[in-house]
Amino acid sequence: MADERNFRSSYYEKVGFRSVEEKRSLEILLKERPFDKTKLRQFCYRFTVPAIYRNFLWKILLDVIPVYVDSHEFIMNQRKAEFKDLQKALKVTKILDDYMKPHLMFLTMWLLRTRRAKLDITAQLEIPLHRAMSRIAETLWHIVDIDCYEEKLVDTYWILCGLLDQVQKFHKEVSKLQECACTLLEKEDPELYKHLIKIEALHNIPYDVWFCSCFAGTISDGSIAKIWDKIVVGANKILIFATVVTLTTLRRLLLRCESLDGVLDTISNITEESSEVIVNKAIESWQQSGSALSTIS
Repeated sequence: MADERNFRSSYYEKVGFRSVEEKRSLEILLKERPFDKTKLRQFCYRFTVPAIYRNFLWKILLDVIPVYVDSHEFIMNQRKAEFKDLQKALKVTKILDDYMKPHLMFLTMWLLRTRRAKLDITAQLEIPLHRAMSRIAETLWHIVDIDCYEEKLVDTYWILCGLLDQVQKFHKEVSKLQECACTLLEKEDPELYKHLIKIEALHNIPYDVWFCSCFAGTISDGSIAKIWDKIVVGANKILIFATVVTLTTLRRLLLRCESLDGVLDTISNITEESSEVIVNKAIESWQQSGSALSTIS
């Protein structure tokens, strides 16, 4: 039986259906009552979450809903009520109108809920950190796949709250993340490293935007969720590998650049095909390095 399973797993992986086995493993974990968060976190560390279960699993891991299934309906009703209260508060204060885009509404609601909102919300949303967070909100709006518009609003908002809480936790480590990324790049690709130093581009790449947005708006929406599967469980170290792999994947184009402007233009136009390559390589490199380490050493 073991040989048969190994053969089947190997076959699935070769023909691109590795997710079949992963989906079965996750379905087994989701049959447990109550859910075992430790096992679910380990699943996220080791595998890509099947898209069909992503919203649900993220809600569990980000504490949007509890591990007790019987409580889900009650908790989500409370979440909906709080969502409407925040929405109403923004309308009464005339911060929110019918023309505000959903992702900006979500971010403004998060600022209000976490008591970070200031009188001049418009100016506050232009702060670099909040602009990066806005990219997360906009990408998440496209990732969350729910037919019911109202349910999509509520789920997206609460998942976003969890993701932004994760960003808040490592925001102060951004300079350390950047330092680790540069060190790793020098080790992995000395030629590219020296070239980026020579044209004064290495330290002017928008690392803070990449890290604080968790690569939203840089890597395509169709691929970014695989990285966020790891961010959801606090594995911010993967952002270092995503940075290095992004640069090495684009190395041929970057080596042709003779100025910072050329580099910025190149990294601002990453195709969907390149995004998928970057994400898969980043996850592989991260896991090989010891993916259990979520903090920077």
